[in-house]
Amino acid sequence: MTDTSSETKQPGAAARHKVLIIGGGNAGISVAAQLRRKLKGLDVAIIEPSEKHYYQPLWTLVGGGVFRKQVTERPEASVIPKGVTWLQDSVTEIRPEENAVITASGESIGYDYLVVAPGIQVNWGQIEGLEDALGKNGVCSNYSYDLVDKTWEFIDGFKGGTALFTQPATPIKCGGAPQKIAYLADDTFRKHGVRAETKLLFMSGQPSIFAVEKYANTLRKVIERREIDARFRESLVKVDGEAREATFQNLDSGERTVIHYDLLHVVPPMSAPDFIRNGPLANADGWVDVDRETLRHTRYANIYALGDASSLPTSKTGAAVRKQAPVLVKNLVAAILGGSAHAKYDGYTACPLVTGYGRLVMAEFDYNNQPKETFPFDQSKERWSMYQFKARILPRMYWWGILKGRM
Repeated sequence: MTDTSSETKQPGAAARHKVLIIGGGNAGISVAAQLRRKLKGLDVAIIEPSEKHYYQPLWTLVGGGVFRKQVTERPEASVIPKGVTWLQDSVTEIRPEENAVITASGESIGYDYLVVAPGIQVNWGQIEGLEDALGKNGVCSNYSYDLVDKTWEFIDGFKGGTALFTQPATPIKCGGAPQKIAYLADDTFRKHGVRAETKLLFMSGQPSIFAVEKYANTLRKVIERREIDARFRESLVKVDGEAREATFQNLDSGERTVIHYDLLHVVPPMSAPDFIRNGPLANADGWVDVDRETLRHTRYANIYALGDASSLPTSKTGAAVRKQAPVLVKNLVAAILGGSAHAKYDGYTACPLVTGYGRLVMAEFDYNNQPKETFPFDQSKERWSMYQFKARILPRMYWWGILKGRM
């Protein structure tokens, strides 16, 4: 009889699994669901410590006051696919030579095949003073469930002055999010009649507003229209919450600049989790070293990775995972059945760029930063329809389609 229920086990309850997945986020759940659809009865386990599962792409609109943050949350148990074992623990070490992982509880769990999808690590502590400043004195961030409603509180209550929005030089999840909240804030300031008394700065460690020129052209016009002071190659290195001062370092000259702010939205540096960065699966930059087409590890044939912690040279978005997961699953199933990998991932990703309330540029592109668009119109234009697609359709696709292995 095929098992149709999911199972939660405490650490130590199982010593080995046919397929072990690290991470119960978008990537890990999607892969588990698709595997179970393709191979009925396959022994699959997910290691994930969190009690809650979040639809993080909606946090931009939570920070913009459109949704309450609670609508982005579900119990983790509710998204574990039927028949998949949930090991509620976290991984501290991977031992590929032993085909085993070590968990925080000290257990060793073996595998025949390993899928690495732990997501990205948000490094708040790499900016001096930031952790102490968060959530008060105008300092906020959409990159934390606990803080995202503070973003709207501070934007909605802003009375004028300097509003400062940052983006780090490191890769981040949802690379467009740092600028999107700036556009929503600008709309809000204008609605409240305080924009004339406001200086709005976007300080980015990146070299430009967006990597794909077709969409960058539109975004530059948005910045000009909104009279945003956008500066690039500027990395936030220190926050003094009491003094309301932010210190930036120019990545080319090394020169430091101190800016007084009244509102500061911070996007901190990010990386692969420490157990990945410091472990045997990492490349020189600290990401899980996988083949960019097959998603199989470059050195260990029974290990695969996808999502934010992987070395795949594309934007770290849920849309990328949606295209990566079927490729990984096809190649993994082929390996389990004794075949060879034929499915290939072309680097597709998407970034729904909110440019204001009711406006969105749907950027879709591949490894070569060439547009790879879905809809039969020019997606570089700001559209109300694409805003509605992000706000209303994509969350439904996520909960009822992607996490169920249906798409």
